[in-house]
Amino acid sequence: MAVGWAQDGAVQDQIDASVESAVARARSRLPTGESLTHCEECDEPIPEARRTAVPGVRRCVACQAEADGDRVDDSLYNRRGSKGSQMR
Repeated sequence: MAVGWAQDGAVQDQIDASVESAVARARSRLPTGESLTHCEECDEPIPEARRTAVPGVRRCVACQAEADGDRVDDSLYNRRGSKGSQMR
């Protein structure tokens, strides 16, 4: 496939870099340490099953869902480049 001045495999390298950075971001957000018994946001008890399933949990399910909804994708740029963006 002709890619101009890019080296062979440059497209795959870019895809691999995107995946690696997304995995690194996701891993950095995982909780660590001792789980709390009560939510740090609303002080409701955190069920034992959740504390066992998610080591280092700090929030109840409701507060965690709200925090996840507030999170903005922090990707700095679009490496994928949709066909529409290439047509402009």
